[in-house]
Amino acid sequence: MIRIERTVDDLKTEDALSTETAYYVTSLEETRASKAKLLGFIRQHWEIETALHWVRDATIGEDRSKVRSGSAPRALAALRNLVTSILRLAGVTNIAKGLRSGSRNPARALALLAL
Repeated sequence: MIRIERTVDDLKTEDALSTETAYYVTSLEETRASKAKLLGFIRQHWEIETALHWVRDATIGEDRSKVRSGSAPRALAALRNLVTSILRLAGVTNIAKGLRSGSRNPARALALLAL
């Protein structure tokens, strides 16, 4: 088990905005669970969280979707992942901006698909 205490600071005022404690459980043996290794695993988790899940939730609005039954939620999630991946492969670093650009100019969106 590992405990991590985080403090989020305001970059302008350098004041602490919030402090939180997070607990993690691992099945690694103590001899194989160095601090550096565990922190690396935690950072990898948050890289995935911010790279995909946060984009789907905050930028694309997945949590606001009213689709809740059958296979439709899974199909829509796959489409959201596909769109995000296409934009990233095209070099788009700001997914929201890429979505707006594609919605304003459908020809640009089709060009990403080479259509």
